[in-house]
Amino acid sequence: KENEEITSPEETLHVLQDLKKQGKVRFFGLSNETPWGVMEFLKISETKSLPRMISIQNPYNLLNRSFEIGLAEISHRENVGLLAYSPLAFGALSGKYRNGQKPENSRLTLWTRFQRYKNERAIRATDLYCELAEKAGLLPSQMALAFVNSRSFLCSNIIGATTMEQLKENIDSIQISLNKDVLEEIDKIHLEIPNPAP
Repeated sequence: KENEEITSPEETLHVLQDLKKQGKVRFFGLSNETPWGVMEFLKISETKSLPRMISIQNPYNLLNRSFEIGLAEISHRENVGLLAYSPLAFGALSGKYRNGQKPENSRLTLWTRFQRYKNERAIRATDLYCELAEKAGLLPSQMALAFVNSRSFLCSNIIGATTMEQLKENIDSIQISLNKDVLEEIDKIHLEIPNPAP
């Protein structure tokens, strides 16, 4: 009885198939799904000859690499690409909240209930990533976005910006390829403080 409001994956896929036949959608994906959920949708698509999900939109950034646990393998093996949202962790990875700063009209200032990026471990990891970016001659935001862009399971990086300057920095990150040393240092930080803001 508690699940009466939940639409089954099979019913969802039938509706999406109808919408596809009507020309209202061409492709579709999932959002905030678990490894089991993705595989369930794919299994039903295959066994019932229904259209497949082609992407999954989940959070992915230097402070939350939990996609790599289970979902990355599915992404590779099943060809379901990641649409990474929150690649800058609500702007935390730009460095603008460092040292207790609270920029006016910024996300973490306006929406105080989103505290995952302000816990002690996340703040420490953010500082380490920002210091690494500065040492490598990069803007922290560009290093964070370039890291996300470098992942083989990524199909798109969903950026956000409040100002034109931020938008330009975000777009310019596409031109940045992180070298082996920077990637190794990123992994060292991740091993020291894994997923501080899942």
